[in-house]
Amino acid sequence: MASATTRNVRVFRYDPTVGGDGEFLHFVLECPDESAMTMLDVLLRIQREQDPTIAFRFACRVSMCGSCGMVINGKERLACKTNVSDIPAGQEITLRPMNHFPVIKDLVVDMDPMFRKFRETLSFFEPKDQSTEPALIPPDAPEREEIRLATDCIACGCCVSSCTMVHHHDDYAGPAALTRVYSLLADSRDALLGPRLAAALSSCHDCRTEANCTEVCPKGISPTRAIKYIQRLALTAGVDKPEQALEPEKAAELPAARRQIDRATFIRGAGVVLLGGAVAAALGGIAAVTTVGPSAEKAGERWVPLANVSDLPPGQVTTVMMNYQVQSGIYSQAVTKPVMISRLDEEIVCYKTACPHLGCTVHWDGRSDQFRCACHGGTFERTGGVIAGPPPRALDRYQHKIESDQLLVLL
Repeated sequence: MASATTRNVRVFRYDPTVGGDGEFLHFVLECPDESAMTMLDVLLRIQREQDPTIAFRFACRVSMCGSCGMVINGKERLACKTNVSDIPAGQEITLRPMNHFPVIKDLVVDMDPMFRKFRETLSFFEPKDQSTEPALIPPDAPEREEIRLATDCIACGCCVSSCTMVHHHDDYAGPAALTRVYSLLADSRDALLGPRLAAALSSCHDCRTEANCTEVCPKGISPTRAIKYIQRLALTAGVDKPEQALEPEKAAELPAARRQIDRATFIRGAGVVLLGGAVAAALGGIAAVTTVGPSAEKAGERWVPLANVSDLPPGQVTTVMMNYQVQSGIYSQAVTKPVMISRLDEEIVCYKTACPHLGCTVHWDGRSDQFRCACHGGTFERTGGVIAGPPPRALDRYQHKIESDQLLVLL
């Protein structure tokens, strides 16, 4: 049983009826179990017990809706996904609204600037061929696998808040909108390749490849990779300026601001003194290593240690955290994922916690002897098979092996 701790919490407060720059207010909160208490729990406790006027957003509580994005101790995160224990013991907790968004009240920001960029970059799918039948796309199709991660975007705005270029360029589409552009440009069924490329290309030249957006994405998406894909696509197509991606009559309609930054200007601004084919080779190389699939780590098997078998109680399902590093092109990212280890029967089974319906979190309910998905009412039997709800298939499993009492799973 975890011992209770006391945490100091600073929450940004802004009242639109008063105006000004806002201020931080200090709260003291007792936490019964930091590993089981999220930042959303912290805010709800403060609202119920100390200050009912505090404003913040939340909805699903399972890292799906993106409503509770905020800056927690200087880093963009989802409040429902961040535990108190993620902040070092004894350290003060600071909660403030996201950057680059107008503050409506306290931790609530106006997301319209981001969604306006979505509209400006044509974030809708326009099919080449009209059909009354749904498309049949195998889950393992190479093109589907290419954009799989990008389609998991929940539009939380964390990447936009972390991007320094959003502050410096008013016309910059931002990493969230450009990730959506990438997922559509990479879809061979879409009919708007030219207009979409024209709408996004100048923004891609504004990116400085800092990878802040990749670091903070709660879904593990790399907007940096998406932006480099768009740049590579333009290079492959021989497009230097946005209007070159359009038919002549459409190019004349392109706003002047979208035509100001061509590739040469981008290269000079980045301090690269290469010319002609060398420029294409340099940028093409960067794009290649940052856009080859959702993850650049495909070579060979990778076994990740999970737990000692002797520490897993028989007759129970134990949830442990799997920690490993992912090399995404030139960027290395730490990944932490929960894994449910079942020793209900003689065989050890390692289940993924992502529901096969929409990826929300599945947990073990010992009272009902079932796995449950709280978001959509899905229930699974103790062997992982579907009992009820929308999930289309049984729980996904990790392949595993045991070496000297060490349980390892295959990524």
